[in-house]
Amino acid sequence: MPPIIAIANLAKTYATGYHALKDVSLEIRQGEIFALLGPNGAGKTTLISIVCGIVTPSGGRVTVSGHDILDEPRAARRLIGLVPQELTTDAFETVRATVAFSRGLFGLRADPGRIEQVLRDLSLWEKRDARIMTLSGGMKRRVLIAKALAHEPRILFLDEPTAGVDVALRQDMWRLVRRLREQGVTIILTTHYIEEAEEMADRVGVIARGEIVLVEEKAELMRKLGKKELTLQLQAPLGGLPEALAAYPLALSPDGAALTYTYDTKAERTGITALLTDLAAAGIRFRDLQTRQSSLEDIFVDLVRERA
Repeated sequence: MPPIIAIANLAKTYATGYHALKDVSLEIRQGEIFALLGPNGAGKTTLISIVCGIVTPSGGRVTVSGHDILDEPRAARRLIGLVPQELTTDAFETVRATVAFSRGLFGLRADPGRIEQVLRDLSLWEKRDARIMTLSGGMKRRVLIAKALAHEPRILFLDEPTAGVDVALRQDMWRLVRRLREQGVTIILTTHYIEEAEEMADRVGVIARGEIVLVEEKAELMRKLGKKELTLQLQAPLGGLPEALAAYPLALSPDGAALTYTYDTKAERTGITALLTDLAAAGIRFRDLQTRQSSLEDIFVDLVRERA
């Protein structure tokens, strides 16, 4: 199946000379949840804005379901729903009216049933006649999503969708995103909350300084780059590591009371078994042990630090 979004050699240079994007190539698969991670200023919002037709690229090509965003902007934009970071809705308008208006912007006929369903899905139906200015921050965020879904897009961009919202709303939005994916909607998510990507994404892309650093299946990324640690609490402190253990990537705590062994999944079985055998042979006993695996956040920080 061809990608629903194909980005080739995309570049954006502003009049100030700032290179926001540098030769970005990326393909988004139909029906996936793709998380785009990157620090502030990495180019995430610029990339989304170009695909959505808000910003004009300096070079490269973008197609949305086969429609070139420059040659067929209306056809491409019709397929996309965008949830921006900031609320851009008339504060004096009602919830139902502003969502219905968004549908009309795409030349679609009025469909009260569709609007009602969207508002109910987002727990906004009881607020349908409330003015935007009277809503809480979390409710305003829900309105943004409702506006993006009003015209039944095949692609949904969520640009920092849960920034500044509470945990309950964040979990509600996660459930909504999963339900949309089950309905065949492709989701592209940018976020500073790494746990969102870890919880929801099928694939992860990392962007830094306007360049794509990595694109990988989330599970494969965790397998390849995720490190594991085995920490042993020793029965008696050590003054230093015995020569017999020099071949192992071990770290001794400052007080000599704990040994930490860092390993990857390939070395998991043989490495731990051999280590425990050699510890016993060296007369080193432990009273407790614990393991820890790198999170997606650990991997992200390492990748960005390496690129910087």
